[in-house]
Amino acid sequence: MRKTVLITGCSTGIGKQLALAMAVSGYRVYATARSLHNVEALAAKGILPLQLDVTREDSIGRAIAKIEADGNRVAVLVNNAGYGAMGPLAEMPAAELELQFQTNVFGPMSLIRHCMPHMQEQGDGLIVNIGSVSGIFVTPFSGAYCATKSAVHALSDALRMELAPFNIHVMTVQPGAIESDFGQNAEASLKRTFSAHSKYSSIKEHIEKRARASQNNPTPTSVFVSDLLNEMQKPHPVAVKKIGNGSRSLSLLGRWLPQPIRDNILSKTFGLTALRAKLNAATSTPGKPM
Repeated sequence: MRKTVLITGCSTGIGKQLALAMAVSGYRVYATARSLHNVEALAAKGILPLQLDVTREDSIGRAIAKIEADGNRVAVLVNNAGYGAMGPLAEMPAAELELQFQTNVFGPMSLIRHCMPHMQEQGDGLIVNIGSVSGIFVTPFSGAYCATKSAVHALSDALRMELAPFNIHVMTVQPGAIESDFGQNAEASLKRTFSAHSKYSSIKEHIEKRARASQNNPTPTSVFVSDLLNEMQKPHPVAVKKIGNGSRSLSLLGRWLPQPIRDNILSKTFGLTALRAKLNAATSTPGKPM
C-alpha cells in the first residue's frame, strides 16, 4: 500500500531533497512551504506541492483538510521546517523569541495533533521530528534556537512512549553540520535580533561566526537524506538518529564535558572572555566609574 507522507519546509535543503528521495522510493509525497511558489516545480517529479505555514493554525488545518479531500491520510509526518534565531538571548526581541518557538516547537506539535487521529485509526504511523545537536551542546548566541531543539527532544521522548500503544513510532533526528541554507538564514536573523546599541557590539564578528557555524565542514545533504530515509524505512526505526559531522562528538561533549571547562572553552571561542577582560579593564581604569 502506498503511504502518504507530509514533509514541512521543502523550499530548499533537507526538506526538498527528502521529498524527492521519498517520491522516488514510492511514497505519495506532500511537500510543503510557506510560499506555494517555492515548491510548485516539484510537481514535475510526481510530488504534491502544498502551501503550509507552520506558525498558523488555520494554515495547518487547511493543509490537512486538502490531503483528506484528496482521499489520503498522513502515514508519515516529517517535521523539518525550522530556523535559527541568533543573537544575545537577553537582548532578543520578544517577538523573535516567540516566533522561534512557534516555528520550531508549537507548529510541529500542532501538526502532530492533526495527524495523530488518522494514525491511531490506521493502527500505524511514523513521526520524524528534526531536532539538533544544538539541543544538547548549547552555545552562546544561539540560546533561543538551542532551547527549541531541546524542547523538540523532550517532546519527542514523551510522545514516543505515549503513542507506542497505537503502533505510532516517533523518531528524533539530531543532525550535526548539514549542508543547507541554515547558516545563511541564521546570519540573516541577526538583522532582526542584533541592535547597533548592543552591549556585545565589540564582538559582533563572533556572533556572526556562531550563526555560520553549521556550515563549517558540513555533511552533504544527499548523504544526510540517504541515511535518514534508510532508517525511516526500517520496520522498527531507532528512537534517536544522529547524522552528520559533529552529531556524535558534540553530543558527547554536551553531556559529559564538565560544565566549567565547557563554559571556558565556549566563552573563549565566541569572544566572551575577551569581552569580560575589556569590561574589567574599563572599570579598573583610573577616572572611570566603578
